[in-house]
Amino acid sequence: MSKFLGQFTNHLIRYATWIPPLILFNTYVAEVTVINGQSMYPFFNPQYNESLKRDFCLVWKLYAQWNLDRGMLVTFRSPTDPNKIVVKRIVGLAGDVVQTHKPYPHALVQVPEGHVWVEGDASWDKTKDSNYYGPISARLITGRITHILSPLKRAGRIKWWEHPSHRVGSWKA
Repeated sequence: MSKFLGQFTNHLIRYATWIPPLILFNTYVAEVTVINGQSMYPFFNPQYNESLKRDFCLVWKLYAQWNLDRGMLVTFRSPTDPNKIVVKRIVGLAGDVVQTHKPYPHALVQVPEGHVWVEGDASWDKTKDSNYYGPISARLITGRITHILSPLKRAGRIKWWEHPSHRVGSWKA
């Protein structure tokens, strides 16, 4: 019995020492996340209406708020529910004038310093984004989506700078 206890303790210590570094890595460097919902359709979850398959993506968290650019896919804390992490595309940076959509009360808005304008790729009635809650503080950004990991046929680096959306690219005031 003591041999079993010794081996068990040895294995427990060997594997348990990996838990804190993994937690730190997942919290501050990168994590794998599942994209739920239809707000980023068709870029993410292109089979949203056809199956229960969801995209698994790599979210890079290290220096997530640095060198932001239009078209980037970011995760951030929802301004209306800080416990919820949301995925959207950056459409406007500080100083940009962005053409808004329903339900935003003004046709144009200038993005204030320290903020970004984010939108989902889906139609306005299927996404809660800056058109719903206005420009978000860049400090709410928790990560950048850099790769699609699954499904395997779509796996690879996300080339956000090649996104064809007419919404990406606002006017400078």
